[in-house]
Amino acid sequence: MEDSSIYILIAIPFFFAMMGIEWLIARAHKKKVYELKDTVTNLSIGIGNQAIGLFFKVIMIGAYVGVYKNFAFMHIENPWLGFLVATILFDFIFYWAHRWGHEINIFWGAHIVHHQSEHYNLSVALRQSWFHNLLSFWMFLPIPLFGIDPIVFLAANAFNTLYQFWIHTELVGKLGPLEWILNTPSAHRVHHSTNPQYLDKNYGGLLIIWDRIFGTYQEEIEAPVYGITTPLKSWNPIWANFHFYVEIWQAWKQKSLGLKLKILFWEGPSQLGKWLTGKVETQLEKSQQLKTNTQVYIVLQFAILMSGTVAYMAFFDELSLGYRFGFLFLIIWTMWSISALIEKKKWVNWTEIPRLLIVCSYLNIMYYLQFINWFNVFLIASASATVLILIWWIWHWKSETQSNIA
Repeated sequence: MEDSSIYILIAIPFFFAMMGIEWLIARAHKKKVYELKDTVTNLSIGIGNQAIGLFFKVIMIGAYVGVYKNFAFMHIENPWLGFLVATILFDFIFYWAHRWGHEINIFWGAHIVHHQSEHYNLSVALRQSWFHNLLSFWMFLPIPLFGIDPIVFLAANAFNTLYQFWIHTELVGKLGPLEWILNTPSAHRVHHSTNPQYLDKNYGGLLIIWDRIFGTYQEEIEAPVYGITTPLKSWNPIWANFHFYVEIWQAWKQKSLGLKLKILFWEGPSQLGKWLTGKVETQLEKSQQLKTNTQVYIVLQFAILMSGTVAYMAFFDELSLGYRFGFLFLIIWTMWSISALIEKKKWVNWTEIPRLLIVCSYLNIMYYLQFINWFNVFLIASASATVLILIWWIWHWKSETQSNIA
């Protein structure tokens, strides 16, 4: 896995450990910073980002290497100097890519995913668009012109990404003089807020100095209200990634080509409302409560989804193209089913049993054809787990049906 995914893969245990510590500290202070439905949705969207991103990185890394080999006008041989230069250049471009992600509709349609949560905790850091990197990677192509080795660039990219994880928390206050230089939890809380004076501020990734230079810095003064100005009201990861583009599509109706291009590439989200001919329907009220048994089942399915995705990332290069797409389909289907359980969709009662059987069958076929080692053990373990989960699901379905009748 010759890309920054290896750094993310290694960091996954750290992510969950830090989220656990944040939850414990918040609980000790009688502060609720996590909510099951929101957290599972955040992490599911993050899983989709990593799984789908494995396909896009071939294009993005290939473009970087192509520019590096053919157009670099200098070469920085010292890797530490290269890392320093790459980190500064990456963060400077990140500022503008991030800013345009808020100011131009085609980019905001992807980046909005990161802002949809109405909570602010470490899981929100992992709630990343499935397509934003593909839309914005070209902005970083000037970096290889400076002779930054691709491996060094990927390390700088990973460093910037991993740094931004810890700033998604309400438990760390202002950090004194560091607030002048670094992007901190306080500065980034402002960025995630819908308070009028906080909108479209603090775009920096690692450094906050770009915001101070270009006039987009805002200090945290009052308590932030998190989310987006028009709440999503959905726990569906797929809808989360596409809903703003549905709004753009509605705004496009009966418009000239020139106006369509203006809406997509020139105007920002604040101007979209004047073109909308109808309201995009929201999908549910977020206040629905889940029974304990349903919550346990959702956590179990998410744990299986997470484990499967880690294995998918680790062995992606060894899988054939067909199995790559097949596994991705199962990942997306599973997160869709989890969201349907959260939203209490009736159709999931009929699709969950086939999904479990298909997942078990597909994994065993893939394991047999791709790896073979320890297949008998894998078959017995996976089949036994599937049978137990099926029994649990049927019992759960029956108890839910009886409860609804009562």
